Amino acid sequence: MKGFRLILLSASVVIGAAILSRVEGAAPDTTLPGPFGPPSWDTLYPSKQRFLVLTQFASEAVLDRETGLVWMLTVPTGTWPWDGALASCRQQLVGNRRGWRLPSYEEMTTLLDPAYSNPALPHGNPFKNFQPTDIFWTATTEEPIPNDAYVVAIATATTYAIAPKTSSFRFWCVRGGQSTTNPF
Repeated sequence: MKGFRLILLSASVVIGAAILSRVEGAAPDTTLPGPFGPPSWDTLYPSKQRFLVLTQFASEAVLDRETGLVWMLTVPTGTWPWDGALASCRQQLVGNRRGWRLPSYEEMTTLLDPAYSNPALPHGNPFKNFQPTDIFWTATTEEPIPNDAYVVAIATATTYAIAPKTSSFRFWCVRGGQSTTNPF
């Protein structure tokens, strides 16, 4: 099983490199590390440089250059219980691509910027179809309470909450990164 995960990680790196080489407006920017180099956890990009709408995904997905994650540009409408959100992400076809999943709590919170509120997303971000007070499911289950999962409210950047998996919240799918499936 460990060998299988390593193969997936290698494929993710290759796919990520291909994505980084073909982003919208891919003119090299000499003020940033690499033309669209690997994720840069130690660099804070301005929104217009951090988020890149990917034309090879029919401009329906956004690359976050700080994390290397690819997010849906347009957040799906409606609310779902946790298992419905997991299944909905797995079934998404965005930019003619599959492989979407519910983000972990840690991944979802990387979108938040403590300098802003309502929403606490970086100003100038390209994302569509969300309200400042929306609450989103994450794939992260609360360890001592397997019937609960973490949610993220984008109103503030100081969010830390869990909810029963039977509750209904919005979901925002991601691609790439480290996919995990909870045993609960």
